[in-house]
Amino acid sequence: VKLAPQRWQDTPSVDVQKHDVVIAFEERIFDAVIKDLQTREPTEDFVPIHVICLDTKDNPLEAKKQGRIALELCWLLEQAEDLVSEAPGLVDGFEEERMTHTPIKVLYQLCYL
Repeated sequence: VKLAPQRWQDTPSVDVQKHDVVIAFEERIFDAVIKDLQTREPTEDFVPIHVICLDTKDNPLEAKKQGRIALELCWLLEQAEDLVSEAPGLVDGFEEERMTHTPIKVLYQLCYL
């Protein structure tokens, strides 16, 4: 969780690789994170990072709703014994079950750093 607004691109790789999951709330940010991860030099550990987008309208009501949905998704992902193999299915199932009330699309990409 970010403490304050910050530019993803300015975060050192050693700090980025501490995160198992990155959630973006705009597709353009999701795309920028993916592009950044693909252009960084691989780290010695070559760790997986799951990047998820819950594309959200930028207003307080939607932010409140999607914040709760993001929290539920995080709880679900936390239960996984092997996040690399289970995350795609968990995200797909979550989208099918939990996102039926909203036109918001869920995007998922596994990257390595």
